[in-house]
Amino acid sequence: MNAPHPQAARNGGESDTRKLFQPARIGDIEVANRVVMAPLTRSRADEAAGDIPGSAMNVEYYRQRSNAGLIISEGTQVSPLGKGYMATPGIYSDAQVEGWKTITRAVHEAGSRIVAQLWHVGRITHPDLTGGAHPVAPSAIQPKMIAYTRSGKVDVPQPRELSVEDIASVVDEFRRGAANALRAGFDGVEIHGANGYLVDQFLRDGANQRTDEYGGSVENRARFALEIVDAVIAEVGAGRVGIRLSPVSPFNDVADSDPQAVFGYLVEELNKRGIAFIHFIEGATGGPRDVPGFDYARARKAFQGTYIANNGYDGAAAIAAVESGKADAVSFGRLFIANPDLVQRLKHDTPLNTPNPKTFYAPGPEGYIDYPTLEAIAA
Repeated sequence: MNAPHPQAARNGGESDTRKLFQPARIGDIEVANRVVMAPLTRSRADEAAGDIPGSAMNVEYYRQRSNAGLIISEGTQVSPLGKGYMATPGIYSDAQVEGWKTITRAVHEAGSRIVAQLWHVGRITHPDLTGGAHPVAPSAIQPKMIAYTRSGKVDVPQPRELSVEDIASVVDEFRRGAANALRAGFDGVEIHGANGYLVDQFLRDGANQRTDEYGGSVENRARFALEIVDAVIAEVGAGRVGIRLSPVSPFNDVADSDPQAVFGYLVEELNKRGIAFIHFIEGATGGPRDVPGFDYARARKAFQGTYIANNGYDGAAAIAAVESGKADAVSFGRLFIANPDLVQRLKHDTPLNTPNPKTFYAPGPEGYIDYPTLEAIAA
């Protein structure tokens, strides 16, 4: 008989026969349940010290939420140029790696698993956030977006088009980010290929109008994403690699004329590589789920790894999705912000705290580590 998962032991051996709450294996990563904490930008890294995570407050935030079977870290930039928001953490310096070690250690001690989301925002930034460096993108197309900097709200400028040599350098930044993630104690990595950031910009023909081997055809537009996947696999192994995709989301001013073609091809190629999981934002990020243009059920059949569903799920919908086989796991974002003990609340169908958007990106503990848990309320 297998020994109980450490997290189950910490929960007093509590069991639940519903699949969402049963142990699973995501690639090479064993998890106590199929509830996933989605990546959540919280803007509470030490920016003055070099975008370093690992403060006592950061550690407590992740520790509180370690009832999730798998935690996907907040987006962590693979280079200074990949940064798009104030006080977001990096994973390219030794000091950042040391900071992350304190977080991964706390998560593991609490019985959970954690992967690092590797992030490059591409054109969704401003020189005020990148040390003066100009934003980059597949094509020099200015998005209709605002950046929030220490100087206030500013228009995102027209980006510089990456050269082929630049692209190779960015791919290597993702590779080094994956290597650093393992050094920092993460169990794996998730490549951020969603929400209109750099990988997504290459995939979408609304943002990518290149005429070289990285633009034009579906295969060419998917090349950058797949080169990153291959580089990361070579560093950490396919069983510790996932990717987040948002095939039809217009988030950050991206669009595509045929998302089924480009993302359908990408899913098939990812399946060939045997990666651990694809994390799908179904529909528009933070918005309606019934956006046409991509067949998620078809992707589910085409991909043999773990399918993690995301976007607007509540407990009942998540339980139903995993029981029916529509998804292998379900990730929750805002619900995990306001409910650090979300798994217990979903198990027992207890009331949920309401998140306070005013504190999502504000500094300090309010709205970060002070949401009440069921245990605290009972005491």
